[in-house]
Amino acid sequence: MLYWFFVKVFGPIARHHLGPTAKGLENIPRKGGAIIAANHLAVIDDALIPITCPRMVHFMGKAEYFEGKGIKGKFKKWWFTSVGVFPVDRSGGNKSLGALEHAREIIEDGHLFGIHIEGTRSPDGRLYKGHTGVARLALETGCPIVPTALIGSDKLQPIGTTIPKKGRTQVIYGKPIKVEKKAADEITHDDLRALTDHLTAEIQKLSGQEYVPEYAQKVKAELKAKQEAEAAKSATETA
Repeated sequence: MLYWFFVKVFGPIARHHLGPTAKGLENIPRKGGAIIAANHLAVIDDALIPITCPRMVHFMGKAEYFEGKGIKGKFKKWWFTSVGVFPVDRSGGNKSLGALEHAREIIEDGHLFGIHIEGTRSPDGRLYKGHTGVARLALETGCPIVPTALIGSDKLQPIGTTIPKKGRTQVIYGKPIKVEKKAADEITHDDLRALTDHLTAEIQKLSGQEYVPEYAQKVKAELKAKQEAEAAKSATETA
């Protein structure tokens, strides 16, 4: 499995550059399916978890990573597939159900599944409202959720940068949240929201972030619209 090849070969390089310290490794189940649910501050977050977690973690990746053409596109698809990443259409609704079904199979097969509950990177370092997909997976499978805090990655890789700076980061694995399995048709919206909010609160305790009761995607869209409006106004004034 290329996952372990890259972790063993490139892991030491990443650890030297990103300087991660890991706490709470004893909270990761030694066997059986479980969800590693984390906040999301930078692209390098998806490297920090694999190089600190003693078990392989499967992740979702946006569908665009798997849809490229030519040699480059085929290489990217091969790369992500080889290291345990599978595609998800992030537009939501029925288009995302296939990825959630695959994630459920991974958990039921006894593996770890990693997910960022905010659905996208935080635009400003704060912790945003969690999506309920992780709660549905946990309730349908009855697997534990390990709240995980990623700290400092946004300082090494601010939004808009590709190559991270050298520095220190931290990954804290919290005590697992035990979840009782329920039939899919018995799971209510209140069940999903309550478990998601509980998980988010646990991550906040570990990360120390300020919490924002809004979805990060919504805030990003508003910021983008504001920037475009200001740019249009500036262009009009200088015309």
